[in-house]
Amino acid sequence: MISKDNKHKAIALTQVSKNDVGSPQAQVSVLTARIKEVTEHLKVNKHDFMARRGLVQMVGKRKRLLKYLERTDFESYKKVVAALGLRK
Repeated sequence: MISKDNKHKAIALTQVSKNDVGSPQAQVSVLTARIKEVTEHLKVNKHDFMARRGLVQMVGKRKRLLKYLERTDFESYKKVVAALGLRK
């Protein structure tokens, strides 16, 4: 579970305006933080298949959001991918 502070830090990396918490950029950055936490959890707990399923769902959701962002606003897509260090 991502802490409130980590969530605010993740949103601050890519937010469009001061009160932005729901834009695709902010959602992708929060999902990336959650994915990193669950990945670390799964390194220790290899047989936690529910966490693995949740991880696969989060990766799929992030992929769909990035595809939407690439299609609608390519410049902000490039900024988000660079800021979060994602491969693309």
